[in-house]
Amino acid sequence: MTKSAELRDMSDEQLALTLKETCEHLFRLRIQSQTERLDAPSELRRNRRLIARIKTIERERELKTANADEKK
Repeated sequence: MTKSAELRDMSDEQLALTLKETCEHLFRLRIQSQTERLDAPSELRRNRRLIARIKTIERERELKTANADEKK
């Protein structure tokens, strides 16, 4: 499990890559949950929350740069 502090230390490119990988993994888990039994159903929730964390951090950075541009 990736903690928020670890995510904040990542660059924008690393965050985008992690988001893409997590979305793909969540998609595979959803397909697997429909076709067969999941070993760990909690993985679905864990991945959804990780995606939310990453998107939140990306949005914070976006707003931070927008505010910095406005002040110039």
